[in-house]
Amino acid sequence: MGETTRRVLVALPLGVLAIVIVLAGGPWFAGAVGILGLIGLREFFMMSSAYAPFRFAAYLGLVGLVAAALLGTAFNILLFLAVPFLLVFAAAIHRSRIDGVTGSMAITLFGLFWVGIPLAHAVLLRDLPDHGAALMFNVLIGTFAADTGAYAIGRLFGSHKLAPHLSPNKTIEGLIGGLLIGTIAVWCAGLYQDWFSGVDALVLGGAVALTAVVGDLFESMIKRDLGAKDTSTLFGPHGGLLDRLDAVFFTVVVGYYVSVALIS
Repeated sequence: MGETTRRVLVALPLGVLAIVIVLAGGPWFAGAVGILGLIGLREFFMMSSAYAPFRFAAYLGLVGLVAAALLGTAFNILLFLAVPFLLVFAAAIHRSRIDGVTGSMAITLFGLFWVGIPLAHAVLLRDLPDHGAALMFNVLIGTFAADTGAYAIGRLFGSHKLAPHLSPNKTIEGLIGGLLIGTIAVWCAGLYQDWFSGVDALVLGGAVALTAVVGDLFESMIKRDLGAKDTSTLFGPHGGLLDRLDAVFFTVVVGYYVSVALIS
């Protein structure tokens, strides 16, 4: 079985799960997103365990961010970005020694921001009036189409390295293929949405496809720095949750703001 086929087989159940969660919406969506976030944070803290992160403080902060996005306003989200600083400090002063405490606090807050802020935006995107579910689907379709397209085109035609110091297997040909396929995928989805023009679909698709590459490279940089091949073994040889959602953490943020600009 080829690597591309294995990737598709892994993506299929995740796609079904995503459909169910997005359609459910509301507290069900937020709850599922929160659980995924806790798993993702755990993976990151396992990779960065040498820094002794304050895990409980980050877990509380993530739950607060997701809850604020569901029940509150932008003010409440900002509040739960500030509260973790106090939680981390409270955890730090209970350590018997403060050696390395700055690194522990930094890695804790970094993990919370990397995982928590995108998931809060995912809730905001899903809760957009009238078309939140459809827009969420558009972003996910564009993300996974761009990721799969970049991998497949890169394997078939790739010869020029994109960023060898971050991810030696990614190529410029794969980047171009991912951009085209991701953009077209969102445009095709927009054909079934009479409230969403073709131009708007192309704009959203292009933004999502380009951002997906950034998210992928960002995670590759983190893993390379921490000396990890995969974030966990949750999906066996296909890595962990962060490996599957690295692009999504970036595209849901961009997707939210582009969607708001297009439909406002």
